[in-house]
Amino acid sequence: MPVPPHPRRPLRTAATVELISLCVLLANLATAHLPAVSSLAGPLHGCAYLFTVGAVARDPQRTARSLVLACLPGIGGLLALRRLTQSAPVAAAS
Repeated sequence: MPVPPHPRRPLRTAATVELISLCVLLANLATAHLPAVSSLAGPLHGCAYLFTVGAVARDPQRTARSLVLACLPGIGGLLALRRLTQSAPVAAAS
């Protein structure tokens, strides 16, 4: 029987893409400032950012703090993901 994918894998992927695309945009701005790089990485970063915020907003274990963290561009998605995984329910000790 196949193992189902982790429920937060899309969030992890989108947050990573968001961070990498922001680094590409900033590196392009600091160096050659090529319009082709900006026209590719800009919309990619925007879509990844919106997906990250939406995924955190839909997470059943979200808190107000994790949603605020997700709204930070670049690193916010990964910080929110870390907060969501740390706040996972712990089984009660018997």
